[in-house]
Amino acid sequence: MDTKKFKMGWLMVAFDLPVKTKAERKRASAFREFLKDDGYQMMQFSVYVRPCVTAARMETHVRRVKANVPEEGSVRALYVTRAQWKRSWVIHGSPAKEMPPEDLPEQIMLW
Repeated sequence: MDTKKFKMGWLMVAFDLPVKTKAERKRASAFREFLKDDGYQMMQFSVYVRPCVTAARMETHVRRVKANVPEEGSVRALYVTRAQWKRSWVIHGSPAKEMPPEDLPEQIMLW
């Protein structure tokens, strides 16, 4: 990855995990909890996003996802730049109401 061209954005994780048995449900729930504990917020039930401000941060979180994926199911990670995210549509209900996409959180500066 060319880190000089890296743009701030969102790391999106979407997954389909089996939930037929109690053990499968437990593993799927544990994966969702891992994502929340790692700073992701739920966009939809099986789609979570987290902001990333550097290429190194994004790569760290992708490695963490890989290390925590359950044996079964499918997980996909996708990086969306801030500019791409701003051009997305968030549509709720019927009749459709369009909402603005989430903004990256403000960074905290410590001296």
